[in-house]
Amino acid sequence: MRYKNGKGIKIMVITVASGKGGTGKTLVSTSLALSLGGDLHFLDCDVEEPNGYIFLKPEINKTEKIYLPKPKIDIGKCTFCGKCSSACVYNAIAVIKPSEEKKVRGSVLFFYELCHSCGACSLACPEKAIYEEPAEKGETETGIAKGISTFVQGRLKPGEANPVPVVKAVKKNVKEDSLNVIDASPGTSCPVVQAVKGVDFCILVTEPTPFGLNDLTLAVEMNKKLGIPMGVIINRSDIGDRKVEKYCKKENIPVLLSIPFKREIAVAYSKGIPMVESFPEYSEKFKKIYKKICSIVKKGPER
Repeated sequence: MRYKNGKGIKIMVITVASGKGGTGKTLVSTSLALSLGGDLHFLDCDVEEPNGYIFLKPEINKTEKIYLPKPKIDIGKCTFCGKCSSACVYNAIAVIKPSEEKKVRGSVLFFYELCHSCGACSLACPEKAIYEEPAEKGETETGIAKGISTFVQGRLKPGEANPVPVVKAVKKNVKEDSLNVIDASPGTSCPVVQAVKGVDFCILVTEPTPFGLNDLTLAVEMNKKLGIPMGVIINRSDIGDRKVEKYCKKENIPVLLSIPFKREIAVAYSKGIPMVESFPEYSEKFKKIYKKICSIVKKGPER
């Protein structure tokens, strides 16, 4: 991401991710956003299960549908040559050639769950028998939330298999003259890669358990391949072992914060109360995390 320093305004895009679900990723992202506040954009890219709104309680004032082109076949023009199927690298098209001997009628099958709307099939068709129609993929919702200037979340349409286009639509709302906090989905699959790609820093939230460490290593490798600076926050830090800390030390990854297990945090979380409201002392801790991130990326003035 670019930086503008002429008026003392810092451009920063921070993604909060986790190798596995249930580590407290949204707890961290919403706490960071509320602690820094002001001209801040919160982008919920966990489009299959967005829940940042539970804690930020935004007032949605704009909804925009997301459409992608999906191929259709004019069977009257089709010669069943199979070139569309050969061109599709996602195996989303199957061509059944007609056979008089076997009494089989020719047909073309589209597997829309595999389709990436790349348009290769329509370009490859010599008979121009394939055309495209818009199909709804999901939607983005934009509004304002308490303490921050902008809230954006994406929702994948139920039944759709590929959330990446919706994540891209949410990331288009990154504002280049303010601070942006992105809440990614758990794991290290395509939508997470899309949410992390191109940002300035990635906070990885984990827990001190064997599963937490295993999935943290996957998330770390993902960030290394993307070339994104990163730091780790250990949630429920006192219920497991010290292997996560040893791993981070070995890999030279800073541990930005350790959050101990507290029943009061879990109770507040279950009621939709942000941690920095139930435990105000954490607000200053998240501000210090942001300053640490600024020193790591070494760009622009601190907030």
